[in-house]
Amino acid sequence: MNTSCFLIRILAAVQLTILLSGVCIPTFGQDSSRTKEKWKFSLRDSLDNAIDFSDWIINAHGVIPVPNIITEPALGFGGMLAPIALHKHEQPVYAPGQKQLAPIRPDITGAAGFYTDSKSWGAAAFRTGTVVKWGLRYAIFAGYADLNLNFYKTLPLLGEVKYGTNIKSIPAFLRLRKQLGYSNWLGGVQYTFVSTKARLTDPVLPDSLFKPKEFKNLTSMPGLLIEFDNRDNMFTPNKGIKMHIDGNFSYNVFGSDMEYTHLSGFVFDYIPIGKRNKWVSGLRADYQQVIGDIPFYFKPSIDLRGIPRGRYQGNTIAVVETEQRWNVFSRWSAVFFTGVGKAFDDYADFGSAAWNYNYGTGFRYLLARKFGLYMGADVARGPEQWGFYVQFGSSWVR
Repeated sequence: MNTSCFLIRILAAVQLTILLSGVCIPTFGQDSSRTKEKWKFSLRDSLDNAIDFSDWIINAHGVIPVPNIITEPALGFGGMLAPIALHKHEQPVYAPGQKQLAPIRPDITGAAGFYTDSKSWGAAAFRTGTVVKWGLRYAIFAGYADLNLNFYKTLPLLGEVKYGTNIKSIPAFLRLRKQLGYSNWLGGVQYTFVSTKARLTDPVLPDSLFKPKEFKNLTSMPGLLIEFDNRDNMFTPNKGIKMHIDGNFSYNVFGSDMEYTHLSGFVFDYIPIGKRNKWVSGLRADYQQVIGDIPFYFKPSIDLRGIPRGRYQGNTIAVVETEQRWNVFSRWSAVFFTGVGKAFDDYADFGSAAWNYNYGTGFRYLLARKFGLYMGADVARGPEQWGFYVQFGSSWVR
């Protein structure tokens, strides 16, 4: 989802629902007898008899209830339930030597609701799908959220001050992407609408330090994007690259109350090392730039495990991170990661702006072999605190 919308960034951190919008269902159409067999419920893999959810995901009909634990420090501890329904597409059969493209994703219709111990809550409905004959992918999202979050402001005499806010938001999002020829390149358009009401929840800072429109405003923001994705797996990639660039424009002429441009781009690169992907080296670079007058709660922030979202904000964000996954034995893997990021308002401040770091470790278990989906948990340290994260698939979700 577009990081220019704060709520959509928070829901992206929840991860599993967003991951499901990128799932690639394996093809079994070439064996018609298999589809006619009566499926027997089992959470054991037929190859190694280990606990595995592949067949349950593939063969379950109707609505699938997907639970998830929220551990994002900015939101607090909580949970989410997302009932979804999947519709599989027939996958193309490639001739030997023919260039293979990314698999066709299933159509997914669902809803989600979450609640955390900070008394933040929200609900949403979404739909993602593919019009195969046109090479067109679409995503639709709408929801409501009531969030209690902390932000930070640096004042001349007091230095950095922490202040609490309550943000009530009604977001809607639409994205259309078109495959460019016979390739893994996509171009598209997107549109974000957000109606926001915000208020300070403590008397630390006076309202006069903020613009009146920041407390009640409409954001109506069209955008353009281009993307390349040749990763071998949408859940936990072992090799391949994903590159993405987008520009989003919030201006009065489109119906917005505050005028700004939000530019963002990222690259994820996965490099396998050794036989059978014994070691996978992941590299990430992320950049965001805001030009204009943006509300404080939409301002980009450093996105690294161990650092609460919204902790370090700026008109410009630059992040680099590496994650190393060691497939130790059978279905179990160890993960090690570290990264640095800067947040600043003007390029003249780049040299004086602090590098904010993270480091940590975790584990993964191959939960669904036929999807290449790993699940696990990470413990991360940022500049001020530790963080704990439950992970479904890759920790880099976009």
